[in-house]
Amino acid sequence: MTPPTLFPLNGRRIFVAGHRGMVGSALIRRLRQEHCQTLTVGRDALDLRDQPAVNRWFDEHRPEAVLLAAARVGGIHANNTHPGDFLYDNLAISINVIEASRRTGVAKLVFLGSSCIYPRLAPQPMPESCLLTGSLEPTNEWYAIAKIAGLKLCQAYRRQHGCDFSSVMPTNLYGPNDNFDLLSGHVLPALLAKIDAAVREGRDTVEIWGSGLPRREFLHVDDLADAVIFLLKSWSDEEPINIGTGTDFTIAELAELIAEIVGFKGRFVYDVSKPDGTPRKLLDIAKLTALGWCSRISLEAGIRQTYDWYRTSARRRSWKDG
Repeated sequence: MTPPTLFPLNGRRIFVAGHRGMVGSALIRRLRQEHCQTLTVGRDALDLRDQPAVNRWFDEHRPEAVLLAAARVGGIHANNTHPGDFLYDNLAISINVIEASRRTGVAKLVFLGSSCIYPRLAPQPMPESCLLTGSLEPTNEWYAIAKIAGLKLCQAYRRQHGCDFSSVMPTNLYGPNDNFDLLSGHVLPALLAKIDAAVREGRDTVEIWGSGLPRREFLHVDDLADAVIFLLKSWSDEEPINIGTGTDFTIAELAELIAEIVGFKGRFVYDVSKPDGTPRKLLDIAKLTALGWCSRISLEAGIRQTYDWYRTSARRRSWKDG
């Protein structure tokens, strides 16, 4: 049963913050199916870390809804190497956009968080209620703290000012416009690039960080965008809501699936001196499922589509967010 539309999008001015990134570009694609006006601005024209500049932009353009997808993102190496940048940039972006939205009377805002906000040893699958019940994963705690702060600011503004600001927590994402850099990217795109390079260079081994045993859940970014628009139109709550598939895989299983798709016939060498990160990250998606939404793109189909995009658009290309 489809829930009623509480926030019709027809004719609305919707600002997608971070529209050049993987998530933001997927949201733009999805919004083309709606009868609304999409507002965007690149970071060459507006630094979302600059509060006066953000305020001026909101005063001029007056969006009615905001999808806050802008963020500094990266994998374990990037988080470990630049903790200050990850904490400051993501705090500043969240605070500035959420406050400008409150000040200018934005009717609805959806803040995109991350599954890394949950404790390292959270119950599996991870329910929304486990937030702040344990220690974070050290390899991405800087990013997680900033995302928790954004989520809490949305909650605080709902309570104090009556703002219709909500937060969604996606699982690990992948798809077109992902970051395929071997050091700064997340596990799926980095593995895809590394295995593709091995095939092209004729190598018979590929090194993988860690033991290969951690379990991860993966959601195609187009599925995420569909879920966000679904929730924008039909859901509002102070508590966050998880967005995922309900299925997870070991890193070793992921590598084997990518190898099959890419055509790699060699073997994997696991470097156990490198960190594994959180042992398991699987979201409890019961709340989202009860609303009537579920993912449609299988992991195999999603990786095949992403690999096709990578081969034609992204080899040796350094990705930058919006």
